[in-house]
Amino acid sequence: MSKKFDSIRYIAFDLDGTLVDSVPDLAEAIRMMLADLDLHTVNNEEVKCWIGNGAEIMVKRALSRNVEIDPELPEGLYEKARARFDYHYANNGHDKTEIFPQVKETLTSLKDQGFVLGLVTNKPYQFVPELLEDLDLDHFFSDVIGGGSLPTNKPDPEGLHSLRDKHGLSNAEMLMVGDSRNDIQAAKNAGIASFGLTYGYNYGVPISDSSPDHVADHFDQLLTVLSDAKTA
Repeated sequence: MSKKFDSIRYIAFDLDGTLVDSVPDLAEAIRMMLADLDLHTVNNEEVKCWIGNGAEIMVKRALSRNVEIDPELPEGLYEKARARFDYHYANNGHDKTEIFPQVKETLTSLKDQGFVLGLVTNKPYQFVPELLEDLDLDHFFSDVIGGGSLPTNKPDPEGLHSLRDKHGLSNAEMLMVGDSRNDIQAAKNAGIASFGLTYGYNYGVPISDSSPDHVADHFDQLLTVLSDAKTA
């Protein structure tokens, strides 16, 4: 087992694709946004490949109908689309968003063991507290950083560094858990350990391509990795 896991005290988690499957609600808001603008529609699988870089990039990908954003996309069209997306996502609730298996049980165990847990997501912060409360996840996290909380988003390490400094930690005491190359690269940029999950939203590319310190198919494998590290 990697020595990187034997001194962990603080665990930062991604949200979409790591803790929750938010594709159905995000896709529905995107479809309603596009309908408002009399544009093409999209399906859930398309939207799944556009998640991970925050709402601005996701909306621009939806308008471009591609992971690669159309360089000629009019800024005025994006601004109209973003306003409609924000409206629909804020007002349609989170009824279709589901917590991935073993997430609550694992977070409960980690807190009981004394780990400090935080959330670092590129989802706009304005949507995060209500979502966490609706899903009864809010009480797990000592810190919540969302898109717009800081000048930068993942893969920039600013969010992770801010948590490290706030809690007086060293890089060796922090771990980033996520499903996307943005999460793994943010950890690398911050100089901390990373735990990559295979089931999330990573643009159709295996998370192993980003070389996290550990790759897992199931969320609760995090407990085993941390336990093995302490007894190794």
